[in-house]
Amino acid sequence: MIKKVVALLCVAGCAIPAMAAPSRDQLVARLNAAKTVIQEIESVPDKAIPEQITESATCVGVVPGMLKAAFIFGGEHGEGVVTCRTGHGWSAPVFIQMTGGSWGLQIGGQATDLVLVAVNQKGFQDLLNSKFKIGAGASAAAGPVGRNAQMATNWKMQSELLTWSRSKGLFAGIDLNGTVVAQNRDATDAFYGAHHSMEAILKGEVLPPAAARPFLETVAQYFRESVQH
Repeated sequence: MIKKVVALLCVAGCAIPAMAAPSRDQLVARLNAAKTVIQEIESVPDKAIPEQITESATCVGVVPGMLKAAFIFGGEHGEGVVTCRTGHGWSAPVFIQMTGGSWGLQIGGQATDLVLVAVNQKGFQDLLNSKFKIGAGASAAAGPVGRNAQMATNWKMQSELLTWSRSKGLFAGIDLNGTVVAQNRDATDAFYGAHHSMEAILKGEVLPPAAARPFLETVAQYFRESVQH
């Protein structure tokens, strides 16, 4: 029996290709995919992120097509991008990766788009870390949906990150506690052609390359600060 289980795990492992360093074209495609996710989600206001949140957002992360796979044990892995609000607009992007796992006898797979929004300075600081676990030092909650969604009055005080998923056209809040968010340094360095710290980029100290502008313009379009701020 043990030999059979080992054999199954070997087959599953061999089916997963080795992760190669991404090319710049692949990273630009990832930015464009993240831009499309935001556009499609925000194009239907009644089923989008509430304005109270988009106006208060300090950082926005998008992981297009996060893969959830299961064979003997379940797991999630996704590659995405993050930008943060600065005194002169949205920062150049940093590339991130998200991983998680769940045990259980499952077989199947599904790609899901994820959106993370930091809603206060603590959430911003969490994203400046090179690696953190959602729910362990970084409080998170499933985000509400709809421009006029009725939200608890303390959502901003109690949650640093609000999280959503979109799968098969359905956009809804999701609990991502236990998921690890880490900077993808190789991808970030490849995109900029040089090393910059995540903190320097997200604080607006690094100019965004032209290839990042469509994504950043889309974030700026839908995550505008309230005129009252």
